[in-house]
Amino acid sequence: MLVLTRKVGERILVGDDIVITVLDSRGDGVRIGIDAPRGVKIQREEVVRAVIEANAEAAAAAAGGAGSVGADDAEARLRAVLGDRGRPADD
Repeated sequence: MLVLTRKVGERILVGDDIVITVLDSRGDGVRIGIDAPRGVKIQREEVVRAVIEANAEAAAAAAGGAGSVGADDAEARLRAVLGDRGRPADD
């Protein structure tokens, strides 16, 4: 793993077509911007894990697995990880 120190406004180049820019630093969090081609998947690890777990729990509930969490509970956990991003937009 490459570990770098960057200041706000500084960039990291990944390959020829991905640019990561440090946008802001607050307390224990850092906001970054990522410019990449449309075909490149960029996902938050905790969201991917939550989706995998929710899918497994929903599949187990559908199969009638013993001790499984219901699909509604799995969806609620996924929404908690996503925060406002998991809610449909109001028209």
